[in-house]
Amino acid sequence: MRGTSGASLAQAQERFEPVLRAAGEGAFTLGEELLTVAAALDGSVPLRRALADPSRSGEDKAALAADVLREGFDGRVVDLVSGLARDRWAHDGDIADAVEHLGVDAVLASAEARGALERVEDELFRITRSLVGEREARRVLTETSTDPARRKAFVDTLLAGKVDPVTQFLAERATVAPRGRRFVATLVWLGDVAARRRRRLVASVTSGTVLSQAQQDRLSALLERAYGRAVQLNVTVDPEVLGGLRVQVGADVVDSTVLSRLADARRRLVS
Repeated sequence: MRGTSGASLAQAQERFEPVLRAAGEGAFTLGEELLTVAAALDGSVPLRRALADPSRSGEDKAALAADVLREGFDGRVVDLVSGLARDRWAHDGDIADAVEHLGVDAVLASAEARGALERVEDELFRITRSLVGEREARRVLTETSTDPARRKAFVDTLLAGKVDPVTQFLAERATVAPRGRRFVATLVWLGDVAARRRRRLVASVTSGTVLSQAQQDRLSALLERAYGRAVQLNVTVDPEVLGGLRVQVGADVVDSTVLSRLADARRRLVS
């Protein structure tokens, strides 16, 4: 996310969560509509600026949002976007980021309603891991010069019938509408959103060697004590990792070059 106001987004999520719970699997449709709104905001600078203009009253902006979305959008989506328009945003792009985040959250909520959220999170990570070392595949999925239809078809070929429909939908959107991010980076972000919905932190672990289950359990315990909440380990093996271990949790990185931390992690893993 590029600088979205955390407070405004958190408030919107709190307001929207009861709606998602009540919608159940139907939250998927709400998510699709919100992602359509995000694309429309990306494509219209005047509209985006008007909805984020600090000189206009919140009610005026909310009325504008409601008027624009009145035809063809679910009333719950209209209410949510109108509420976002009432908030104050540091940059006009932040409101589009918030709408995208809420749209993804709604799509994931639909998977959660049928007990598939953990599967979706795992599949997003597995797709990311499968692209390690696949430069040509990453190029096709990332290059802006590549026809979006070709990128989508490539994803369909890779995933059709192999993953949950929500996973495929999100992966397709990650390559067709990347919003300035690379494909793999978008998948990582989507996995983080899914993990937060499951109330877990994601630790991306890159190891020079395969970690045993006992080592993973010890590392999880270390991180859970450090962060005070459950941690999901996503482990990738890369023999080129110097020192053998790199762990990233959000913006925090424990790299093998940070000798004191690495030495401590190693001692605990083998104890």
